[in-house]
Amino acid sequence: MKSLWVVLNYFVFLYPLYMSFVWCVGALIFYYRREHNNVLPELPDYPFFSIIIPAHNEEEIIEKTVNSLQKIDYPAYEVIVVNDGSSDRTGQIADELTKRHSWLRVIHLSPNSGKAKAINAGIIISKSDFFLVIDADCFLEREALKAMAWHLVKFPRVGAVTGNPRIINKTSLLGKIQVGEYSSIIGLIKRTQRILGKILTVSGVIAAFRKEAVLQSGMFDSDTVTEDIDITWKLEKRFWDVRFEPRALCWILAAETLSGLWRQRLRWAQGGVEVVKKHFNIWFDWKQRRLWPVYLEYTISILWTFTLGFLVLSWITGFGMYLFKIIPVAPKQPFIPPAWTGSILALMCLLQSFVSLYIDSHYEKGTLLRYYYWVIWYPFFYWLISAVAIFFGVFNVFVKRARKVTVTWQSPDRGLKSKK
Repeated sequence: MKSLWVVLNYFVFLYPLYMSFVWCVGALIFYYRREHNNVLPELPDYPFFSIIIPAHNEEEIIEKTVNSLQKIDYPAYEVIVVNDGSSDRTGQIADELTKRHSWLRVIHLSPNSGKAKAINAGIIISKSDFFLVIDADCFLEREALKAMAWHLVKFPRVGAVTGNPRIINKTSLLGKIQVGEYSSIIGLIKRTQRILGKILTVSGVIAAFRKEAVLQSGMFDSDTVTEDIDITWKLEKRFWDVRFEPRALCWILAAETLSGLWRQRLRWAQGGVEVVKKHFNIWFDWKQRRLWPVYLEYTISILWTFTLGFLVLSWITGFGMYLFKIIPVAPKQPFIPPAWTGSILALMCLLQSFVSLYIDSHYEKGTLLRYYYWVIWYPFFYWLISAVAIFFGVFNVFVKRARKVTVTWQSPDRGLKSKK
């Protein structure tokens, strides 16, 4: 039993240490090979693009988002707002905007059918061979669409390109921490996964697709709460290439309340577990072997979370038994600080955050110096929230949801109002 405890402690300590090192090295390789001093390639002709905005109860932000699209630097595009069963003025506002913008179309779905079905409706009526899906709070940088179009035009096997979301609202503690998280976790991991060959998921907030690839893959499914992860796997299982383009910048409103953050992280965790369960069949197909490392890494991360929870719970239980004199010796503390292993992990976390903020400071000036301090709070808030979310996600997928359901949706916590 003692040897098992030692093995579990080493696993909990070494796994994040090893992965953090891999992410830092992989991201730096990606940056110096594909980003550093690399001017955005130009195309002689840019294809017509459809921009699809699925929206549910977005009356506070939808007008700003649509109006902002007239400022993007792209020659020909249409915008399709899919009002999915909104109970507020989202549909009315979108209809009024069609009088101002000739490139805007609006369709209304009733009742709320879920984000995946809303996107599918937009795809069906879209006029282009390429389409961009953005959230209702997504503000594109001027050249974001050009950056993604280049991959789709130049490389016929590219089925999707995901962009680089950045945080607008940085006034609260949660907002500042998420600036570091979007760099340290999302950006860093996507760069590394791109170097290794397969990306776990496109960003649901901004992703461009080749219509042929999505149609061939069966379009977006509504049986998972994270349609972005699911469509990525469906594309890659059919051998379409999925890429990350960090120069495709967009600005989003992050959750700034604990309840909003919890709902978001629970959805992410549950969606990841659903996709792992749904696409387990890749292990029976040798042609899918390039997806095995991505699947394995995500599965191990879930196992790591449960192992950490087991160790902490065992220690708390043992310490309680020691206080009540049930056992004569207090149990040995797991690796959490101030144990030396916890200190090493904290140092590695800071190093990882430094690397990620250094890379992204080339897109967002002042990011490194202004937000590095707030990254030290990341493990205390987000590791705890993310770990608990995974516990609930696994429970919801394997215990609570015994049968398939159609996923409806609610608009997430948008934080403070945008001035963009």
